[in-house]
Amino acid sequence: MNLLDQLVTGKELFGVKKRRNQQYVFEKFEYELQKKRESEGWIVDRELKSLVRMKHLKPIDEIFEDEVWCLFANLGFVFMNKNRHFVIPYSAEGSDTTKQIDVFAADEETVLFVECKCAITGKKGDFKTDLEAIQGIKEGLIKTVRRLREFRGKKYKFIFATKNYEITNPDKNRMEELGIYHIDEYGIKYFSELAKHLGSCARYQLLGALFAGQKIGAMENRIPAIEGQMGNFTYYSFSIEPEKLLKIAYVLHRNDANTDMMPTYQRIIRKSRLAEIRDFVDRGGFFPNSLVISIDTKGKKLRFDLATPQVENSISRIGILHLPQLYRSAYIIDGQHRLYGYADSKYRNNNTVPVVAFVNLEKSKQVELFMEINENQKQVSKNLQNTLNADLLWASEDKNKQRKALRLNIAQRLGELQSSPFFGKIVIGENEPTSNCCIRIDTIENALKSTHFLTRFGKDNNEIETGTFDRGNNEATRKILLPFIMGCFQYFKEQLPEEWDQGDANLGILTINNTIHALIRIINDIVDYLVVNKKINPKSSNIETLVEEVNVYLSPLVSYLGNLNVEQRQEIRRNYGSGGKAKIWRVFETVINESISDFLPDGLEEWIRDNTKQFNAESYNLIQDIEYLIKSDFQGKLKKKYGEKWLTAGMPPKVYKQAHALMGKQNYNNSINGINKDVSIWDCVTPANCRDIAIFGSNWTDLFEKDYTRPEEVKISGGKNAKTEWIIKFSNIASNTSASYSFSEEEYLFLKKLYQWLVNR
Repeated sequence: MNLLDQLVTGKELFGVKKRRNQQYVFEKFEYELQKKRESEGWIVDRELKSLVRMKHLKPIDEIFEDEVWCLFANLGFVFMNKNRHFVIPYSAEGSDTTKQIDVFAADEETVLFVECKCAITGKKGDFKTDLEAIQGIKEGLIKTVRRLREFRGKKYKFIFATKNYEITNPDKNRMEELGIYHIDEYGIKYFSELAKHLGSCARYQLLGALFAGQKIGAMENRIPAIEGQMGNFTYYSFSIEPEKLLKIAYVLHRNDANTDMMPTYQRIIRKSRLAEIRDFVDRGGFFPNSLVISIDTKGKKLRFDLATPQVENSISRIGILHLPQLYRSAYIIDGQHRLYGYADSKYRNNNTVPVVAFVNLEKSKQVELFMEINENQKQVSKNLQNTLNADLLWASEDKNKQRKALRLNIAQRLGELQSSPFFGKIVIGENEPTSNCCIRIDTIENALKSTHFLTRFGKDNNEIETGTFDRGNNEATRKILLPFIMGCFQYFKEQLPEEWDQGDANLGILTINNTIHALIRIINDIVDYLVVNKKINPKSSNIETLVEEVNVYLSPLVSYLGNLNVEQRQEIRRNYGSGGKAKIWRVFETVINESISDFLPDGLEEWIRDNTKQFNAESYNLIQDIEYLIKSDFQGKLKKKYGEKWLTAGMPPKVYKQAHALMGKQNYNNSINGINKDVSIWDCVTPANCRDIAIFGSNWTDLFEKDYTRPEEVKISGGKNAKTEWIIKFSNIASNTSASYSFSEEEYLFLKKLYQWLVNR
């Protein structure tokens, strides 16, 4: 068969795309065959007069191939294979030996051969044989295709597309050596989204990735420009047609498709914003502010031909700038929406946009410039800052910053690696959180910071505390710490699979921020315990052994988490802030301690003492008695001084108004609820209000100083405000009315001492 006969173009291509976009195969059968087809997995789609139309879900590998095929069709490739049976001869003899090609795509400049590999669930791939097979036949395939006039003089690229596979480092190296481009499901999703937003102009972003640094044919690259100096950098200012800049431009979007180009920093293009800009441009609108780019010359000097005459004594010079005729040679630092707003505009070739172009800016400097530009515009999200810092601080001279980069990197990799139990559960960059993907990078980073896993440093990088897993540098430490953490949490995933998949939905309590923070700290406690007892050495023991030893101590916790009632679940979920996370951590420590009594991390014994509610009953009684003593005495003293007007004359106006409003509300509620009880203004005065009364006007010196200054505070400085601080402390303790609250020993002893003083007085 002629090669061109196996390809589609024009209207026929759009017809094939319509069919490939569907996940089902459709066929019509006689009604007599309906039951038989249903037993084979077919589903009724539509009942016709004499036939029944039925559908069958395509196999997963076919669905993936169709998805990849449709991506290239949407990107504007004009020649594509007609079906899954497309073959190309590659032997010198002719057509005897052929290779089936999953996706073949060609445009006016390029020809792409795509091999697709899809797994049902995430796993590590081993593609040595597949990749070496491509290497052995690719020259033969290219020679065959080049014989056709339509494909002569074009660039050729082999692409390896995968889904649900984690590519190993050997395979990554193999692809790089063989010039094979890898794209996974995240890259496919990314370019598909770009195609929806940008149309065929998204193809330039793909070509930039495929042919980075290679020459673009027939491109006029000369542009009038001004050369100047800014911030110790040389820059060029010029105007250029958007279509021309689009060909060489590349946007370092922060997403799973560009992980090998770190640091990447741009927000993904917003379709709504792009549409607004395109509409604005097509109505004659324009943007006078400049795009900011960095030109990558691949180490070569950028050619700039000076014009004559020049302005004497001027730092700036005018001339003709020769832009690189290369794919992905201009990184857009600021202005991607303005540029791509012209993508399908009628003005993309007959308007110009102003540009400020730096030359060979380091990626880290690009990120700094991006963040500075956006500081006073749309705020860079905290999560994106964390993701960027994982790259920016990696090689910092400050070793504490290096370790912060490591913590952030580990958090990020936990969510990105398909072999990780956290895959798809950690919010990366500017991805939107969902009920199933709600764990923040800073949750994991903060938890790791509180552990002893990594070495801590003081000023001048002096070591203060050696980390249990720290091997002296980030790369070596990550190689043992990351798989160790993955192994420990894999245990929770395997033991509690339904709970693990819940996320934040349906009162889920395992894969949420509070619990993950606490579990990381628990794992650290266990490691410390095992190290002290000389059962493990994280720097020399193999990872499997470490995980097995730790999992023994996690077992009671797994049992506990698998049997929580609704109230316990709600308690875990509603403990917010650092105090809430610390409480959950201590509860988890207690669970393990109840099974393994000698597991007693620092501070746990005191926490158990203060959080078992053993002081609650007596503390509540003391609070009631103290409040009664204070209010009774205050009332008597105010009446004695102010007589019948004691409520208004002796109280600050603000206190009176608050108490009066509360009285009205309580009396109204009592009335509608049939409660025969009148509440007075004084009933609605709180202990905190008593402090305000004590320091109001001359009340302190006239009524309260002698009786309400604690003996040990008679000589403290600060006057009446300082001497009544104890009332505020009492009021704060008394306000803890939650059934789950546990009075600490310190709070109980304070109340007891206060009561004894007030009674004796």
